[in-house]
Amino acid sequence: MIIKNVAVHTMDADNTVIEKGYIKIFDGKIAAIGKMSDFIACSDETILDAEGQQAYPGFIDAHTHLGMFGDSVGFEGDDGNEDSDPVMPHLRAIDAINPMDRYFQEARNAGVTTVLTGPGSADPIAGQLAAIKTMGKRIDKMIVKAPVGMKFALGENPKSTFSDKDQSPITRMATASLIREALHKAKKYYQDKENDDCPEYDIKYEALIPLFKKEIPAHFHVHRADDIFTAIRICREFDIDYVLVHATEAYLIGEELAEENPLGILSGPILTDRSKPELQNLTPKSTGIVAGYGIKTAIITDHPETPVQYLQLCAAIAVREGMDRDTAIRAVTSVPAEICGIADRVGSLAVGKDADIVLYAGDPLNIMNSPVHVMIDGKLVK
Repeated sequence: MIIKNVAVHTMDADNTVIEKGYIKIFDGKIAAIGKMSDFIACSDETILDAEGQQAYPGFIDAHTHLGMFGDSVGFEGDDGNEDSDPVMPHLRAIDAINPMDRYFQEARNAGVTTVLTGPGSADPIAGQLAAIKTMGKRIDKMIVKAPVGMKFALGENPKSTFSDKDQSPITRMATASLIREALHKAKKYYQDKENDDCPEYDIKYEALIPLFKKEIPAHFHVHRADDIFTAIRICREFDIDYVLVHATEAYLIGEELAEENPLGILSGPILTDRSKPELQNLTPKSTGIVAGYGIKTAIITDHPETPVQYLQLCAAIAVREGMDRDTAIRAVTSVPAEICGIADRVGSLAVGKDADIVLYAGDPLNIMNSPVHVMIDGKLVK
């Protein structure tokens, strides 16, 4: 297929825009991008004339629980929190995701073509996250990268979960200590394996080894500023890369965070209430303020906290509250791809990348506009 007569917003490092261009797609990948003045059609190619439309990379929601908590189901479909044990790194999101959940279709219709999804924040260590496409019937064929990160949580969620069970952790101190203990034992296990000491197989420690090899980062659920610094302290101690998820009070400590240089911040959700004390400083201005410190910042919905199809609305509100417009569009395309280690496939329009493309007849940040067409792996899904 070839999309022609389209304004191509590549979202590459130079923010290249081809005002009247074409995109050639072959075998699910972008085969060529150029100006219409250089366009030569072949007789066997399907042509999509997108005159007056704009092409963007498919949107990326870098923190969701899509497919983990069934829409309108209840306990039978709630598979996001295995709170029988506070340390569960060996759990794999791909074993719980239900691609038949109707929110996948709603995500596609809104132009969200890739999401990170995985366990919730009930456990201090909750399991492995996955980056997946929002099209498909079988999760194994939808994977972009799995595992793409390891989910950790600090603050009120693990405290409240295990306080109700009269089980540790019920304080922030205990939450951090359980994480440290698991990481220390896993690192020793890894070192023993490297030295051919052949420790007895431990599935939990095996799951944590990719952190020490820097194959994946830790994704830390944090809201309060002190929890953010605890996450950084732990990651420094064990020399592991990290991403800060939510980071509600990050805007209050922007200078300190800029010095730390995390892989990035997955900021949000902003379409929510201050439902617990650690959200008392929630503001929609946060994303723009944090990005202003030069920290890579992506916008997220935390679906189902905010339904995934409102990612565009979250970006629009961030702009209304002071975020630069181009930065906001990057915050749902190229930046989450970079933060999450999947930029080799998605997040921008470039030759060799997946043909995940969203076509708009107007401004994608105008809430009155929805995509005219959505493509995932070169296939029209809307």
